[in-house]
Amino acid sequence: MTLQFSPFLPWIAIAVIGLAGLALAALGFWRGLRGSVIRALALALLVFALANPVFLQEDREALSTVVPVIVDRSQSQDNEERTAQTNAALEGLKERFARYPRIEPRIVEAGDDGTSDTPSTRLFDALNSAIADVPRSRVGGAILITDGQVHDIPEASAFSSFDAPVHALVTGRPDEFDRRIEVVSAPRFGIVGEPQELKFRVVDDGTGPDEPARVTIRLNGNEIASEIAQPGTEQPLRFTVPRGGNNILEFEVAPVEGEITTANNRAVHVIEGIRENLRVLLVSGEPHAGERAWRNLLKSDTAIDLVHFTILRPPEKQDGTPINELSLIAFPTRELFVDKINEFDLIIFDRYQHRGVLPILYYDNIAQYVENGGALLIAAGPEHAGNDSIASTPLSVVLPATPTGAMNEAPFYPRLSEQGRKHPVTRGLEGAGEEPPHWGRWFRTVDVQRPQGNVVMEANDGKPLLVLNRAGKGRVAMLLSDQGWLWARGFEGGGPHVSLYRRTAHWLMQEPALEEEALTARTFGRTLQINRQTIGDAPGEATLKLPSGETRQVALSEAEPGLYRAEVQTTETGLYEITNDDLSALVHVGAVDAPEFKATISTTETLEPLADATKGTVRRLVAESGEAISLPPLLPVSGQVRTVDENRLSLRMTDETVLKGINSLPLFAGFAGVGLLLLAFSAMWYREGR
Repeated sequence: MTLQFSPFLPWIAIAVIGLAGLALAALGFWRGLRGSVIRALALALLVFALANPVFLQEDREALSTVVPVIVDRSQSQDNEERTAQTNAALEGLKERFARYPRIEPRIVEAGDDGTSDTPSTRLFDALNSAIADVPRSRVGGAILITDGQVHDIPEASAFSSFDAPVHALVTGRPDEFDRRIEVVSAPRFGIVGEPQELKFRVVDDGTGPDEPARVTIRLNGNEIASEIAQPGTEQPLRFTVPRGGNNILEFEVAPVEGEITTANNRAVHVIEGIRENLRVLLVSGEPHAGERAWRNLLKSDTAIDLVHFTILRPPEKQDGTPINELSLIAFPTRELFVDKINEFDLIIFDRYQHRGVLPILYYDNIAQYVENGGALLIAAGPEHAGNDSIASTPLSVVLPATPTGAMNEAPFYPRLSEQGRKHPVTRGLEGAGEEPPHWGRWFRTVDVQRPQGNVVMEANDGKPLLVLNRAGKGRVAMLLSDQGWLWARGFEGGGPHVSLYRRTAHWLMQEPALEEEALTARTFGRTLQINRQTIGDAPGEATLKLPSGETRQVALSEAEPGLYRAEVQTTETGLYEITNDDLSALVHVGAVDAPEFKATISTTETLEPLADATKGTVRRLVAESGEAISLPPLLPVSGQVRTVDENRLSLRMTDETVLKGINSLPLFAGFAGVGLLLLAFSAMWYREGR
């Protein structure tokens, strides 16, 4: 209760009246007048009444003590035993908090919400968020239910503003063991076909069997090695990058009986394959209007090293032309088609015919080159239908179409076939979606018998125009017209010759993105996109295997002709495996070295320094024998917590209050004040009357 004044007159006026009264009282005392005491008392009461003294009494309510309870729901906690321990501890704490109405528990479940690419256990971020709206003086402590694998533990000195105990209830057993594998060092990029080296290591957390581990290594889903590794020792691995684009190396260590989880028995490293310059050999049989179309296209690609020869004069021709006027260099047939043929990624015969320049044996060499994985493109003209056609050489065993000897001489619009609308080489060519196609006409094609492989473009009456086929390990394409140059020159508006030629060349060189039957996957943040290319019927559902081992069926919907797609929102971080028919694809979602999977055994050591600094405790929920330990009771403490109580969870109770209202009592208000004044003045009057 406090005393305040609410004067009826200004303080100056009251002071003047008070001084006047004081002077009169002093004069009365000096002259020894009777009744001076009563007069002075009456004047003092009058001045005091004018000052209007008021007693104030505050109505306050005690505030609750806030105690955040942070529950670890991260992936390292996601097993049956730890989940049961966590739930039991949480229910026990709720029961104990119910006995203390002045304690306000704030329960926050912290875990991977599926939005982070690098999942980790961040309990102290959750703790700070839980108490962001209350002053630190109201926080009585914090209780963490976790396995101890927390990745945002602050330094004890940096946590000094949190003036309350931090307690940890640790799930899991004290004798846990886990084996995991990690990639120590590895290149992010590698040249296709060149050897690379990385190092990996098997790590045993806890006390485990002192024995070597078997590690299976896969590259793009295919097993390439099986190694024996000693835990704790770095092990080198040499491998060759097989293709351009993403290549996924997967390391899997065999599980050990008794380990806490097998979720981290696999490690992944993604290496970007970079192609060295592709080597292309272009042999033109004779000069013609379309010869430079191929040359200009190939020369414009900085990733291609082009070797180009044009046969101007066969050996048997004797016309007296001086040798120094025939060519700058001789045609090195043996060097190209025997010694160095396997160094080329693609061989193109542009309107070439057999005229004795190449010995018959060399055609057999070219056929073997194709069957062993090489690529061959035939850009044919009238010479292919003649007697000197290369279809009459040993090269015929790899050619997908045999000429009939006739030419189709009629204008036509090149059109995509049914397969061509689905094939990635020709799918979506600009102008193909209209009828007639929005590009210029061609005027002749080589007539062939029923071809093998895929006819992706057609001339009049469905006659083959562009045929793609596989021969052994290699690939062959036949363009049965020499008039693609009309598109390059802009005749009747031109056409997409650059896209057509480039895609055909890259399909021949086995570009993964142009495979007719392919299953690929890629990620955009947490969105997993599955793409299935096919030139057949709808492929049906894909099977998606999650990092946790769970499988689910995913429906694929047609995005374009021959391209089926699905998008899946993911919540787990790790390696996803997609299968459809006999195709499979791997994709990693999130960071490959996420902290959540580096260590999974429960521990009390990580939180002990912070608990000691705040007078908190760290205790397990399960004993080494496997028996559950009783949950400790709560201990509310008034004032600062100065000592550690190992058997109870100490909580500092707040003394903060909130003002609900104020009660005021004026001393001279009402009849009591008036009566007191009347009494004083009546006594003064009575004394004066005597």
